[in-house]
Amino acid sequence: MTPLGWPNPLPGGASAEEYAIAFDRGRERRLLIVPALFDEANRMRRFSLEVMRRLDASGIDSVLPDLPGTNESLEQLETQSIGSWCSAVAAAVQFFGATHVLAIRGGCLLMPQGVPGWLYAPAKGGSILRQMLRARSLASREAGREESREGLTTLALTDGIELAGYRIGPQLFVDLEHAEAPEREGLTLVEQGLVGGAGLWLRAEPGESREQADALAAVLAIGMQS
Repeated sequence: MTPLGWPNPLPGGASAEEYAIAFDRGRERRLLIVPALFDEANRMRRFSLEVMRRLDASGIDSVLPDLPGTNESLEQLETQSIGSWCSAVAAAVQFFGATHVLAIRGGCLLMPQGVPGWLYAPAKGGSILRQMLRARSLASREAGREESREGLTTLALTDGIELAGYRIGPQLFVDLEHAEAPEREGLTLVEQGLVGGAGLWLRAEPGESREQADALAAVLAIGMQS
């Protein structure tokens, strides 16, 4: 497992170096993983790395890039949009020469064109927002403040909003409200029932499951051999 840098193109022709974790031995089969979004990315990161280790043992290279504005990125999350994230994913696919893509949960909203792959338990953008808005409303109520969903939405659309510790700008908020995973030839849906057990994104803290990592890695390895 190796930390790598990759150039993410920015508007105007500049680029920003982003971070990625990779098992890269220059092999023919190469998988790029689009991480889940926001707090689910933290809960699923250890699981993603365990899947990558299993793929490495199966002769498959894999890379897990940071999205701009997340993890080690120096870019601001508040300035991101679904479009900027999609452009970053497409750039990472090209830079690392990915032959396939696995997108996880909210990462399915960013699935690039022209590359076959898998959508693992895709989440709708509107559902992600509702959960984060609900969490903020509950926290405010416990602190003795009342914040309605309508009021929070108005705030988000004008000034941006902080949800679950993430500063989301108006454009990203609008994008998420309507974003859904694509449906097209070459993309395979992986439902949680195929992996087994409850989804790790439902846990309060980051976790892992050897059985689930084994199951998902097997699905990917078999699919990339065909």
